Amino acid sequence: MFETILVPVDGSDSAKRAAAVGREFAEQYNARLDMLHVLEDQSRLPGSESDQTSEEKGREILDKHADLVTGSNIEIDTRLVDGQPHEAITEHATETASDLIVMGRHGQSGLRERLLGTVTDRVLRHTSIPVLVVPGEVSDHTTGNAYENVLITTDGSENAEQAAPYGEDIVQQFKATLHLLTVVDVQAAAGAFDAGGVSEDFTERLEDDGHEAIERLARQIEDTDLPLESAVLRGDAQEVIVDYTVENDIGLIVMASEGESNLASQSLGSVTDRVLRTVDIPVLVVFR
Repeated sequence: MFETILVPVDGSDSAKRAAAVGREFAEQYNARLDMLHVLEDQSRLPGSESDQTSEEKGREILDKHADLVTGSNIEIDTRLVDGQPHEAITEHATETASDLIVMGRHGQSGLRERLLGTVTDRVLRHTSIPVLVVPGEVSDHTTGNAYENVLITTDGSENAEQAAPYGEDIVQQFKATLHLLTVVDVQAAAGAFDAGGVSEDFTERLEDDGHEAIERLARQIEDTDLPLESAVLRGDAQEVIVDYTVENDIGLIVMASEGESNLASQSLGSVTDRVLRTVDIPVLVVFR
């Protein structure tokens, strides 16, 4: 499934974590790992006392991240390019036929410190290649140990079901347990002013829809021997997903970019977007 994995790096701790996760996936899939550093239009970082040029600093950053794969059999390529980060990343991913982009949730670009909302956020909105968003706060771990439980979420939409092949393949590679989850969000379905007055029949219909969504998602899983767990839970979608990951030791979430809402058209508000900003585990975003 993944033959070429692209990891943009900027020298931040979050990028270092993303590089480590990229290595894990490259090892499992026997994929080539491309590391990319984008040189913005500046000869040196503002306020820096260093005499290094941006090219020298960029090469140093690439070399440090490339050291993460020292001793492995991974084929690795490092590249310096000029341009706006999100444009350069998406263009490079397309040109190299990358199957996966692995990016940190937070990072730094010039004086910017919050990466999600800038570079990662923009890449998510301008690419059709799956993006694995990695939080920088998670401690390092050895290959495979963190992915013993993989979660796919669905809201019942056809687009959400497109996450199934990716989740299934990752579970097979890491020999993990696959979890399927849908959340019955009564308030979202009824509206903020009507949720308190909805009937039990209405709620039961929503739960029936949730079970049907899980069944449809399960039918997308071709490997009938995979360890599989499923749940239909009630509550705020983002909060329930976060709680579920903690309670079930989930190491990776696989989500579609769009469900009932469109990640590409909103800066905030969609379940996928909210989960990306709050969970402390990697999230793989799959696009149409």
